[in-house]
Amino acid sequence: MAKNPLKQLAGETAIYGFSSILARVLNFLFVPIYTRMLTQVQYGVVTEFMAYIAILQVVLVLGLETGCFRFANKEGEDPRKVYSGALLTVTGLNLAFLACMVAFSGPISAALGYEGYRRLIIYVAAILFCDSITAILFAKLRQEHKAVKFAILKTVKILTETGANLVLFFVWPAQPDFTYPVFAIFVSCVLCLALFIPDMLRLRPIWDGSVVKRLLIYSLPLMVASLPGVANDFLDRVLFRYFDTSSEAWRASLGVYQAAVKLAVIMNLFIQMFRYAAEPFFFQRARDKNSKELYAVVMEYFTAFCGVVFLGVIGYIDIISLFLGRDFRVGIGVVPIMLLSYMLLGMLFNVSMWYKLSGKTNMAIWITLAGLLVTVVVNVTFMPRFSYWASAWGHLASYLVMFIISAWLGSKYYPIPYSWKRIGAFFLLMGAAYMAMRACFGHIEALWLRLAVNTVLIGLYGGASWLLLRRRPVDVSDSESNNQ
Repeated sequence: MAKNPLKQLAGETAIYGFSSILARVLNFLFVPIYTRMLTQVQYGVVTEFMAYIAILQVVLVLGLETGCFRFANKEGEDPRKVYSGALLTVTGLNLAFLACMVAFSGPISAALGYEGYRRLIIYVAAILFCDSITAILFAKLRQEHKAVKFAILKTVKILTETGANLVLFFVWPAQPDFTYPVFAIFVSCVLCLALFIPDMLRLRPIWDGSVVKRLLIYSLPLMVASLPGVANDFLDRVLFRYFDTSSEAWRASLGVYQAAVKLAVIMNLFIQMFRYAAEPFFFQRARDKNSKELYAVVMEYFTAFCGVVFLGVIGYIDIISLFLGRDFRVGIGVVPIMLLSYMLLGMLFNVSMWYKLSGKTNMAIWITLAGLLVTVVVNVTFMPRFSYWASAWGHLASYLVMFIISAWLGSKYYPIPYSWKRIGAFFLLMGAAYMAMRACFGHIEALWLRLAVNTVLIGLYGGASWLLLRRRPVDVSDSESNNQ
């Protein structure tokens, strides 16, 4: 019997989500440690280097993850040659990058103002080397629907990083500093790469220049397009160095901002686990007769559930904020803005599938460049006066602009029957519940009573959203799918 595609997507999302949930939860649980054992300045330094890693990783993977999904599912292509070519390409590029970073680690650390910490530069380079290679191997597991193995390897990596952090912060006799979290990631990445050695040996890489050329022609525009997207997440962290309200205190402001952003991790978590399952799912369903209707339904369920996450975090923010050290709680006001920003980011992923499915990946460059321009303008203009508040609003403005542009272009080149009225209704319901929570905060002093009222409001939103979803019955069977 053919599987219901929505149930298949939900099942794989749950499995992929286990490792993502574990990673985000453990990372979140370390926030109380970081914000109590590190100063605002030290946590700001950690945040700065995490931004460098995130941006450089996009470049060093070359967009080949998505390229592998497309060509491994394409008729006439040999999946083994596709993944072999991608793996060899990424390995060669990252070996060269690692060698350069090791050779010039001293001058680089001095130029950044961290003279004497050249080892930090080497850790970052090694993390990028390991993660870029394993990114292709994890993509192969996703394409083969080996979600359980994917989750196990991710879990081992996460637990290794957790163990290394615990040893460094609670067992290691030295005074904690900003190198500890980075070194813990380095240890976990090396172990993860070692665990993939049997898979690499079984793959027996074969170089086919024509396959690699097709892969790069398709993937490089995606890589270029992904850069502004990643920059929208992390460029503001880099700009603190140059545009924050106080040139001497920018690391402290960055640390406070990052701690507040961590409270929005639940929304980002759901988006990440959804993307792991949804990207290969969308490609594999592309030839189904009713695929576009299916994509529209997925968008509605996604939006409705994001509303639950948004209201859940806001409704219990009094408790969640206690995870932060006292010195870091001054930035909690940006949490609603970041939650809404991440929600728009997830919706952007849905509406941007049109250029991946239609092969018009060059369009992605212009969409994301528009978003990057908004990010830069908002931060450069307002950060000198408003510090991290400018960063939060910059995220929201950038994602909104990209979402509008992508949805408009998609309606022209790959029309999907999204019900914008129904999606708008979810936002209206969410906004009404949020405003009611704000009103309760100003008029109800008892914490337990505020939490009870907020819980009722979340339940009312969930019930109303479910009724809206049930009013659009759509046949999402895959009877004509090639995946029977």
